[in-house]
Amino acid sequence: MRTYLVVIDETEEARLALRFAARRAAKTGGSLHILTLVERADFVAWGGVQATMEAENREKAEELVRVAAGSIFDELGIQPSITIKDGEGVDVVKEMLDEHPEIAALVLGAAAQGAPGPLVAHFTGNNAGSMPCPVMVIPGSLSDAALDELS
Repeated sequence: MRTYLVVIDETEEARLALRFAARRAAKTGGSLHILTLVERADFVAWGGVQATMEAENREKAEELVRVAAGSIFDELGIQPSITIKDGEGVDVVKEMLDEHPEIAALVLGAAAQGAPGPLVAHFTGNNAGSMPCPVMVIPGSLSDAALDELS
């Protein structure tokens, strides 16, 4: 079974990447795995304050994924797998790809304007030829209708 790994955050390009991955999974009889990263709190001299900030960031990530998964299930009937991890994006995605050989494609969103973002830049840059699966980059400039037609 094809599994599409999509990395999401609160950006519009991540929403489009999720929409594309979910529709591809539905049309190909595949599955969807959603990964979100917990933003690390900047170092704060008082450990309690930093711990509170990190807990709030985790809650925010959990809510983001819960809403996204619920939306996918309501619209397409797909129950995605969910992973919420702390760490640097590139490292976490590499770990996910190593730990889950069933992942058939990494789906990332690129901003409609400006730099594509660190994940897109890394996984489509110098190391693109050594990836264990294809990388699909969804342009942030696509409309939902155009995206639906492509997926």
